[in-house]
Amino acid sequence: MKLLLGTLSRHTSANKQQTYRLLRVLNQHNHASLRPMFIRSHHNSRNNLKTVLIGGPVGASAHRLYFSRNESPISPWHDIPLLANNGNPGEFNMVCEIPRWSNAKLEIDTKAPLNPIKHDVKNGKLRYVANVFPYKGYIWNYGALPQTFEDPNVVDADTGYPGDNDPIDVLEVGREICVEGSVHRVKALGILALIDDLETDWKVLAIRTDDPLASTVNDIEDLELHMPGLVNATVDWFTKYKVPDGKPPNRWAFDGKPKDAAYARRVISGAHESWRKLVLGPQNDGLILTNVSVESSSHYLRPSHASDAFKALVSGGPLSLKGQPEDPHAKKNAEWHFVRDDVIQ
Repeated sequence: MKLLLGTLSRHTSANKQQTYRLLRVLNQHNHASLRPMFIRSHHNSRNNLKTVLIGGPVGASAHRLYFSRNESPISPWHDIPLLANNGNPGEFNMVCEIPRWSNAKLEIDTKAPLNPIKHDVKNGKLRYVANVFPYKGYIWNYGALPQTFEDPNVVDADTGYPGDNDPIDVLEVGREICVEGSVHRVKALGILALIDDLETDWKVLAIRTDDPLASTVNDIEDLELHMPGLVNATVDWFTKYKVPDGKPPNRWAFDGKPKDAAYARRVISGAHESWRKLVLGPQNDGLILTNVSVESSSHYLRPSHASDAFKALVSGGPLSLKGQPEDPHAKKNAEWHFVRDDVIQ
């Protein structure tokens, strides 16, 4: 599993073109709608990452959480390495998008410059998951594996369906509630294959390596032993969570049975290879591949040029949050929804 981390030094003329392109796309993406702005930083000492919040808190349509390393903006999708730096097989970096027990559908925006985390919008409305009894919001810390890609042009030999055009999802099951935008080293324990809109949507079950149970939970059988019922609850949650929105229950490959840690590692390795081909290839319609670490990529941008483009986005400095309207749909997060078993049959 080869990671493509560059030395950040070449392609000056190409960088000018990339900078101009990034500036143009930034201007097209919410330059006006991102105001009023609010900038928040939190620091991760282990990997020297910071996040910058622009456009208001979760529940504001302009909510964007950007990432920086050593004061230079980065893409959490392309510039955070997949492999944890300790070299242990089966341990990966995870970007937390959604803290456990919360309802807002937050995700890395693969179609925006620098790929910030945004509050997802569908049909003009901010998205929230319903509380399907007995669950409250997301029942794990939900995130993504950087430098992975589920290729929609490749049909998986085992599931029979292509990828969903996104990074691989992670369900982190540890004790602590993660923070949006935090990056954690996790150990893959197993994997589930959700079939969503005729696409394969892999869900990696993982645990933070600093969790008290991490040393004893190494595979799906250990997860069943130490957290009995969690895997079944996970399958039940994903099967039902769209039903309150009037959609049919989700379906599964492998009858909803989880595959083990070794299988999960193979899937992750394949998704990393798909990402490598993507970021080294030509511009993909819709996906933003600009990065500051894969020097051999035609989408590579020197950190100084990325900083110039980002400064243009936030020019004028932090502004007040006053005037940010409360999302009326957020109040629905307190409601229960009940799904009869016969609906799932």
